[in-house]
Amino acid sequence: MPVIALTQGMGSLAEDIALQLARELGIDTLQHEVAQQVAEKMHVSKSLINRLRSGKAGPIERLRADRQAMAVYTAREVLDAAAKGNVVIRGWGATLLLHPVQHVPCIRIMRPFDKRVQWLMQQLDTDDRDAAEKEIERSDQANATRMHEQFGVKWKEPVLFDMVLNTDRLTVETCVQQIIGLLGRPEFAETEASRTRLLGLALSAHVRAALRDNPATAGVNVTIEAARGLVRLSGIVLDASERAEAERVAAAVVGVTGIDNRLRAMNQRDR
Repeated sequence: MPVIALTQGMGSLAEDIALQLARELGIDTLQHEVAQQVAEKMHVSKSLINRLRSGKAGPIERLRADRQAMAVYTAREVLDAAAKGNVVIRGWGATLLLHPVQHVPCIRIMRPFDKRVQWLMQQLDTDDRDAAEKEIERSDQANATRMHEQFGVKWKEPVLFDMVLNTDRLTVETCVQQIIGLLGRPEFAETEASRTRLLGLALSAHVRAALRDNPATAGVNVTIEAARGLVRLSGIVLDASERAEAERVAAAVVGVTGIDNRLRAMNQRDR
């Protein structure tokens, strides 16, 4: 069940590559659907989610936005789709979220700035080069800021990716074939260990989202690790009541078969 994660900049032709990959492999794509799911969970409009991601949100919108909740629900959608398999996931931090899974190739699609500006001018049917440049720069800055805030990394750092493809020198077809070839290499063969890792990440994301959904545990920020249905909670919570509630909420998540509760209440740290 192939899973491919792509990161992209506006005008890089990543969408064309994702669609052709999906056609040739007979699998699905995931990109725009995430915004709708995240918006529904946060009880906001899909357009607001898109504005926040593209850097177009106004100052009041940015101030009021719950970026932590957005990250939590985004991770759940991306990891859930990956766990089901047979999908190309474009954007949404997928290359960072799925980097720990050995059988998922994490690929950056890039193109020189000038060519991306030309692409946007054609898409908008405009000769306003300055406006196109500002739009590309704003999109890139929004991506870089989001990746730094959510993962603490530099968005374009090559070491984060298994392959970097330049669509100024390579056609979409060549990029697609390069990715398909990578999928066939032994390093990216799905194993029991890599599958277990992916399912564990997905289950952890569901538990974190469930904690976020519950008013009594919405502020809990702890380490969540899962493997084969067993979920380990570790970190510091406010008190024994919050500790017990976090365990209860986590245990109720579908797929959880046991809880290893290593949470410590703040007033018990020195005991």
